[in-house]
Amino acid sequence: MSTMKAAVIHEAGGPDVLKLEQRPIPSPKRGEVLIRVRAFGLNRSELFTRQGLSPGVRFPRVLGIEAAGTVEDAPGGEFEKGDKVFTAMGGMGRQFDGSYAEYTCVPAVQVQKIESSLPWDVLGAMPEMLQTAWGALFKALSLESGERLLLRGGTTSVGLAAAAIAKQRGAFVISTTRNPAKGDALRENGADQVLVDSGAIAEQLHEVSPGGVDKVLELIGTTTLLDSLRCAKPQGVVCMMGMVGNKWSFDDFSPMEAIPSTVRLTTYDGGVADFMSTPYTKLLEQVEGGTLRLPVGSVYPLAQIVEAHRAMEENRGGGKIVVLV
Repeated sequence: MSTMKAAVIHEAGGPDVLKLEQRPIPSPKRGEVLIRVRAFGLNRSELFTRQGLSPGVRFPRVLGIEAAGTVEDAPGGEFEKGDKVFTAMGGMGRQFDGSYAEYTCVPAVQVQKIESSLPWDVLGAMPEMLQTAWGALFKALSLESGERLLLRGGTTSVGLAAAAIAKQRGAFVISTTRNPAKGDALRENGADQVLVDSGAIAEQLHEVSPGGVDKVLELIGTTTLLDSLRCAKPQGVVCMMGMVGNKWSFDDFSPMEAIPSTVRLTTYDGGVADFMSTPYTKLLEQVEGGTLRLPVGSVYPLAQIVEAHRAMEENRGGGKIVVLV
């Protein structure tokens, strides 16, 4: 039986629990696609799974909720061998083995064919980052040209991608960072204004945007969400999507106090249907044409998956961390 290299975790823990092993190459059934993984991006949800914080995940498990690669086999005929594809979500890396391997086998209903000459390290950054940024902006927030958008957690890979996409759509983008030295990088990526985030920025925000902003994308989580709600103007929308603050819930939540009158609070999760409806063809054309700049950060080989995870945990990826396989 043919084997492949895969990064497997047998128990929850730190980055060192990721072990490179030889595993059998999966055999796809009808309705499944075997993908030769060329690259994948790292995601914080994988960090949570590795730490044992994803309910229902059983070990051993190959992590990885997204991949860019080529079709090796599709018994149902949905794709041709060699087709370039993206896949993401739908239980990858949780209910079944994901992309931290040379091959992954996924349902055909969560695979999108792509046409692109971009290198794999760039393509590997895209499936989840673009789906998340695009979906949050246009599905959850219904962002329109001319609106003012606050990106809370602007230096995250999704924050950087969202800034570039929103700017191209004609929004006025305000991004936050805790580190004043990152201001120039945020501006280069589409931010019109940068706020240094002390954890409480509502007052500062209202000085630069009197009355508040139209839309807020909250990427830090519950630790800053109450303050972000105060940044939205009446009828404004706040979408909580990230948990970089590593806190999932409120200890004490009083909706009447927490949510200002007429401000709307929503979330964005981004499942298979959202992934499949993401307009990758159009977005890839914009990246190739130089009109959409994507934040590809550090790139590692699969053999350095432990170091890659450590970089993600310590927030030193400098953009989307990508692993080449």
